[in-house]
Amino acid sequence: FGVDQLIDGSLDTYWQSDGPQPHLINIQFRRKTTITDICLYADYKADESYTPSRQVLISIRTGNHFNDLTEIELVDLSEPSGWIVIPLKDMHERPIRTFMIQITVVSNHQNGRDTHMRQIKIHSPVRDITSAKRPVFTSVDMAQFCSVR
Repeated sequence: FGVDQLIDGSLDTYWQSDGPQPHLINIQFRRKTTITDICLYADYKADESYTPSRQVLISIRTGNHFNDLTEIELVDLSEPSGWIVIPLKDMHERPIRTFMIQITVVSNHQNGRDTHMRQIKIHSPVRDITSAKRPVFTSVDMAQFCSVR
């Protein structure tokens, strides 16, 4: 019931927390990373009391390290079943750039003690590196140098 099950791509496995609430999932990046959204998979019918509750119970925090995390999103869940997409934007409505994301499950449905989280996916914008910056030549003599053979 560890981190491997959280990212294995299977909806049949899950990560399970252990201990008192709130339950924390910390995700750190080697360099500052642009994030557009976080997708969580929860299944209320399969997990019942292990599912995050109906009230504002999932908090998304970002920052450079544990000591400067700032809450940027609160998510209100009502018997979640399936993928929950949480868009992450800064105050200027741009995707966030961060070194760390912390997902906090504040409490569970039916006052359950542990949490099941079936999958988490973090999406980053795709950079098109196929169209590398190439010079645009206007003369026929220089156009022969626009590609490598």
